[in-house]
Amino acid sequence: MMKKVVKFGGSSLASARQFKKVGNIIRSDKARRYVVPSAPGKRNDKDEKVTDLLYQCYDAAAAGTAYKKILEKIKRRYEEIIEGLDLNLNLDHEFNRIEENFIAKAGRDYAASRGEYLNGILMAQYLGYEFIDAAEVIFFDDNGGFDAEGTNKELGERLEHVERAVIPGFYGSTHSGVVKTFSRGGSDVTGSVVARAIHADMYENWTDVSGVLVADPRIVENPEVIETITYRELRELAYMGASVLHEDAIFPVRKEGIPINIRNTNRPEDKGTLIVESTCRKPRYTITGIAGKKGFCSINVEKAMMNSEVGFGRKVLQVFEDYGISFEHMPSGIDTMTIFVHQPEFEEYEQSVIAGIHRAVEPDFVEMESDLALIAVVGRGMKATRGTAGRIFSALAHARVNVKMIDQGSSELNVIIGVKNADFEDAIKAIYDMFIMSEM
Repeated sequence: MMKKVVKFGGSSLASARQFKKVGNIIRSDKARRYVVPSAPGKRNDKDEKVTDLLYQCYDAAAAGTAYKKILEKIKRRYEEIIEGLDLNLNLDHEFNRIEENFIAKAGRDYAASRGEYLNGILMAQYLGYEFIDAAEVIFFDDNGGFDAEGTNKELGERLEHVERAVIPGFYGSTHSGVVKTFSRGGSDVTGSVVARAIHADMYENWTDVSGVLVADPRIVENPEVIETITYRELRELAYMGASVLHEDAIFPVRKEGIPINIRNTNRPEDKGTLIVESTCRKPRYTITGIAGKKGFCSINVEKAMMNSEVGFGRKVLQVFEDYGISFEHMPSGIDTMTIFVHQPEFEEYEQSVIAGIHRAVEPDFVEMESDLALIAVVGRGMKATRGTAGRIFSALAHARVNVKMIDQGSSELNVIIGVKNADFEDAIKAIYDMFIMSEM
């Protein structure tokens, strides 16, 4: 029998109405046997996420100020879902224990985790599945690092004889029993970890969009959904700001070759996006996706005959390392090398870094340019298609966008383009029109 892990985001579980949609989705496929819920999200734009309310409540309780009203608000959210689903369930005992632990200052991680914990209890009752507390099966070391192998062993053994289970997302515990959370969005990671432990056939990640989009919908109107994308392509897009899946959620399933399917709770008939290790399916378009970030600056170092000076690049980068600054890209020429860094973290040290470069390599001159954006054009289809870079430049020239930098890796999986911040949106629209609209 097939095994699927299904993870549902906060917007998918924000109300009893949403819970019923989720229940219908799970019951429509017998393979959906392991469920990872998030905490209830916003029901509308003016609403608050339960996790945010838990943080507020804990901070007030730990500081000895009034917290009861916030706790009652959280309690009411769950009671509304319980009543809406007509469940025979009372969470008073759980809330009393949470209140005691808040006053005893059990920690903000503990506080944040209770949203998923309570929703897990509720979901297990609604589905008739077994509830497994994530704190008992997902482990962190005492420094807060995720213990992947220890978790995989314990979780695999625990679920081996459990036919159907609910495991709350977002949190686990240290080996000494202290509750610890992943970063925000970490329920994605829990789903991935569970999928690896049970050797799932599929990890379905249900959210409020119908898959990974080719471009940011805030920039391009109604962008196409990517049908199939490889882990490597997604990693490139996620790194450059495309956010559908928590970055760390890719690694556990990638190790096992388990595909991820991003689906829409509100449009369950949509196929969504399939994320795979590798595929022989021909991509629909030459490019898979476009993503980018603003807020970079470039430091251009020029020196005659630098190419024959052994250790030149290392000495320059050592200066950045000495000030704790990581670089994003480093295109170079015969007598020049350019380092792209995040502008906010560089500004504080800019003069010290320039002085350091002068001392380290004695350049002919150093030049800086600020307010730059980087755009990644990603796609496995680019490898087999001639003239991709030419089409990108043609599209940008037509949109009157000046290209500040171009960098292509030897894998031919992506092309990175540097433009001014002010040209960022126009550049993405132009590339989208060239590769998606013209190939439809």
